[in-house]
Amino acid sequence: MKKFIETIQNIFKIEELKKRIVYTILLILVYRIGCFIVLPGIDASALAESSLAKNSQEGLVGLLNMFSGGAFGNASIFALGVMPYISASIVIQLLGMFVPYFRKLQMEGESGRRKINQLTRYLTVAILAIQGPAYMAQVYGQVGSNAILATNQLGWSAFSFNLVSTIVLMAGSMFVMWLGERITDRGIGNGISLIIMIGIVARLPFALFSEIATKLTTTNGGLIFVIVELVVLFFVFIAAIALVQAVRRVPVQYARRVIGNKQYGGVRQYIPLRINSAGVMPIIFAQMLMLFPIVFSKWDATRGLAATLGNYQGFWYNFIFGLLVVIFTYFYTAVTVNPTMMAEDMKKNGGFIPGVKPGKATKDYLDNIMSRVTLPGSIFLAIIAILPAMAMILGVTNQFASFYGGTSLLILVGVVLDTLQQIDSYLTMRHYDGLMKTGRLSGRMGM
Repeated sequence: MKKFIETIQNIFKIEELKKRIVYTILLILVYRIGCFIVLPGIDASALAESSLAKNSQEGLVGLLNMFSGGAFGNASIFALGVMPYISASIVIQLLGMFVPYFRKLQMEGESGRRKINQLTRYLTVAILAIQGPAYMAQVYGQVGSNAILATNQLGWSAFSFNLVSTIVLMAGSMFVMWLGERITDRGIGNGISLIIMIGIVARLPFALFSEIATKLTTTNGGLIFVIVELVVLFFVFIAAIALVQAVRRVPVQYARRVIGNKQYGGVRQYIPLRINSAGVMPIIFAQMLMLFPIVFSKWDATRGLAATLGNYQGFWYNFIFGLLVVIFTYFYTAVTVNPTMMAEDMKKNGGFIPGVKPGKATKDYLDNIMSRVTLPGSIFLAIIAILPAMAMILGVTNQFASFYGGTSLLILVGVVLDTLQQIDSYLTMRHYDGLMKTGRLSGRMGM
C-alpha cells in the first residue's frame, strides 16, 4: 500500500504527466455532461418513461447505447456517439485490403495516414447523415409524438424538427470525435477508446447496485451470491487480461553492417504476434449478424426459427454466435496483420528469422504462426463473447451480466492496460518505479 501511494505521488511530481491527466479528466467530464443533455424540443420527463430508455439494453441498440455511454437511450445530443467514426474506420480498413488506392495510402507513412484520417472523417459525416434521420424515426416511434414539444407547443413542422435534430446529432458526434482526438494528442491514451471505456464504466455502479438489490430481495443468502459473483468476475477479468496481453514472440536477427568506424545491426529483436490481434471487432460483427434472424419473424413459417435464433440465452443462439466470433477473428486478423508486408519490411532492413529464408518463406512462416496462435485466441474470444449469456442463465441480472464478457469486458481491460502502460512509460523515463513491480504491464507488446 505504501508503494502504491508513493507511485501516485510520483505521478503528480511529473509536470507534463499531471497536466495530461487533468486535461483528460476535464474533457471526459465535458463528454459525460453532454450525455445527459436531451435534444432540444423533447420532453425529458416523458423520455424517461418511454420505451426508448427501456429497450436500449439488448441487441444492437444495447451495443450502441453502451458505446455512447447511455446517451443513445437518453436521446442526448451525443446519442450517436463515436460509433459512426468506428464504422467509417472499419470500412476504410477493409478498403485497404481490397482497393489498391487505399492500400497505397496505408504504405505511404505519415502522409498516407493523414489522408486516411481525412477520408475517415468525410465517411463519418456521410454515415451520420444516414443514421441521424434513422435515429429520429426511432425516437418518434418509441417516445411518441406527444413528447415532442417542438411540434406540439412551438408550432414546428415535423420536417423542421427532424432536420434541426439531425444537425445537432451530427455536430454532437463530431464534437465527441474531436474530444477523442484532443485526448489522444494532449491527454493520456487513445481518446476514442477512452471515451468508450468511460461510458462502460459509468454503467457499472448502477448495474452493481441493481444486482445487490435484486439478490437481497429475491433470494436467501443473497449477499453470499453477490460475493461469489464478484469473485467469479475477478477471475474473468484475469482471464481477459491474459487474452489481451498474450503474444507469440518471433525472433528476428539483423545482419551486422560496418559503415566507416561504426557498426550497425547485429542484434536480435522480436516480432510480437498477438494471440488476439482482432480485439473486440469479431464480437461486434457477430452481434450485428445475429440480429438478422429478426427479419424472419415477419412470416408464420419462419417465426419459430426466428424465436430460436433470437433467444439470447438459448443453445443455438450462443453456439452460432460463438462460431461466428471464431470465423470473424480469422477474417479480421487477416485484414489487420499482413505477413507479406512484414516479410518485405524485414528484408529491406536486413533482418531475417533464424533458420528461415527471406522473402516468401518468411511470409509463409509468419502466416503459419498467425494461423496457429489465432485458433486458441479465437476460441477463448468466443467463450468471452457468450459468458454474459451464461451469467444470465445462472441468475445474474442483464445489466451486470454484460460485464462478465463481450465487448464491455474486452474494451474495459484493453483501454485500462493501454492507459496504465502510457503512465508507466512516463514514470520509467523519469527513473521512478513503474505501476507494475514485475514490469509485466508491457506484455501486450513484449513477452
